[in-house]
Amino acid sequence: MDIHAGIQTLFFLAAVSAVFSALFGVHNLRKGRQMPFFSLRQKMVMRGWRLVGWSLLLAGGAFLLSRYAEPAIYRVYEPSPTPSVTPTVTLTPTITLTPTITPTPTITNTPSETNTPTPTLTPFVPPVIEVKFESSVTPNPDAVFSPLQFARRIDENYQPVGTSTVFRNPIRHIFAVFSYEKMLPGVQWTALWKRNGELVYYETKPWDGNTGGYGFTDWQPAPSEWLPGEYEVQIFVGTEFKVSGRFIVEGDPPTATPTRTPSPTLTPSLTPTPTLTPTITLTPTPTVTRWPTLTPTPTRT
Repeated sequence: MDIHAGIQTLFFLAAVSAVFSALFGVHNLRKGRQMPFFSLRQKMVMRGWRLVGWSLLLAGGAFLLSRYAEPAIYRVYEPSPTPSVTPTVTLTPTITLTPTITPTPTITNTPSETNTPTPTLTPFVPPVIEVKFESSVTPNPDAVFSPLQFARRIDENYQPVGTSTVFRNPIRHIFAVFSYEKMLPGVQWTALWKRNGELVYYETKPWDGNTGGYGFTDWQPAPSEWLPGEYEVQIFVGTEFKVSGRFIVEGDPPTATPTRTPSPTLTPSLTPTPTLTPTITLTPTPTVTRWPTLTPTPTRT
């Protein structure tokens, strides 16, 4: 560290100490005035004034350090000359050769046929499902559906509980919840459930809800049928596609446990037991009790 850096460090320390000393002094003065005891109040006030005095001395010292310390030190210790940076030799640029022959650009082969990307197919209702339509109400083309939300269960207001786009086995029931507007009662609507592009479940029936609100389509197969993969749910009104949503099932489903077919067990028939003939109980014959005979009283002669 050179002299200039040392003087700057001392100035910074003195200035910071002066600020903190002044803050503590003012704090002690305010706290001392609130003391109920005279002796403690005097000690606190004196400590505050002492800190304020130290802050003034430190501020003066910082001022003297920044103004007179460095010139005074240089009078005792002469500053050593600082070596100047020697300029480096600038290299003279060499002469750039100008090319004389400009190469002729080659002809780029233009393909005669350009590959046009195949447009993706719009979702549609399979004909085998379309023939099962029951309604004759013309769909409203202005009917709209919100994006689908997927959950394992819904509440009494058809609101999903714990929405997600990734579900892990074991799974029993999945709901696809949506809101809708401008639907016509009785119009045919269809929901297709697909796994990796293949149809695994569908429902189609006349609309039995209101013109606007919340609705859902759900699938509850056996837990072993929830195979891992990407699932897509498509909603149609009539044959017009409205909205679709996707979710992912991870993990292997539980294996269905085979149930044993109970074999018929022969029920033994009860054989009637013979009724016992009551035995005749003998009634004891009462014995005849003899009456005492009267003895004649002798008469006096």
